[in-house]
Amino acid sequence: MTQTSDDPKRHIFRHLPLLVVLCVAVIGAFTLRDYLSFDTLRDNRESLLAYRDQNFWGLVALFIVTYIVIVAFSLPGAAVASVTGGFLFGLVAGTVFNITAATSGAAVIFLAARWGLGEMLTAKLETSTGRMQAFKTGLRENEISVLLLIRLVPAVPFFVANLLPALVGVRFGTFLWTTALGIIPGAIVFTWIGVGLGAVFDRGGDPDLSLLWEPHIIGPILALSALAALPIVINSLRGKKEI
Repeated sequence: MTQTSDDPKRHIFRHLPLLVVLCVAVIGAFTLRDYLSFDTLRDNRESLLAYRDQNFWGLVALFIVTYIVIVAFSLPGAAVASVTGGFLFGLVAGTVFNITAATSGAAVIFLAARWGLGEMLTAKLETSTGRMQAFKTGLRENEISVLLLIRLVPAVPFFVANLLPALVGVRFGTFLWTTALGIIPGAIVFTWIGVGLGAVFDRGGDPDLSLLWEPHIIGPILALSALAALPIVINSLRGKKEI
């Protein structure tokens, strides 16, 4: 009797992390949008630069923790954070810090989703038949390619790329390294924009995030996406031949 009565509580508890993430994400979308912005960065640029010069690693730690929270709770401002990394720390260090923080934040939301809802859906996939069985088999065969593809394609929202793998049973280790690798091109672009942000602010302008869609930028990224998708196409063609 005791074990039976505890099951519903345990079931709810397992969903609690993802529910917290979703609640904070919804609240943050309405309350933080005006604060996690380039205007806030412009207004505080001198203070941030002065603090960086006095306590570099303290600012690095604060930046990474803030970025992790933004990603983990899907708060608005991820692009602002990436650009800020370049503005404060330069291209090389900024890219490393951006990738570290974004990957860590993605890991938090992945684990929150996996612990509850993801575990349930994964169990259903393991016992599924028909089309769901074919989907599971296809996912297992192309897991790495799919994960790299959703990271490289700019049209896939970052929070979707964090949640979806957790809900379909992707291995955590594979998710982690493909996230770190797959976000490198985008991280470099946003950090690069941040490197020149001071001059943009001096002109009274805002950073041009549309740079990502310039042919010389989006072209190589799409080429990498096509390369990531190639194993999926090959496996699909092989499957048709076997049929």
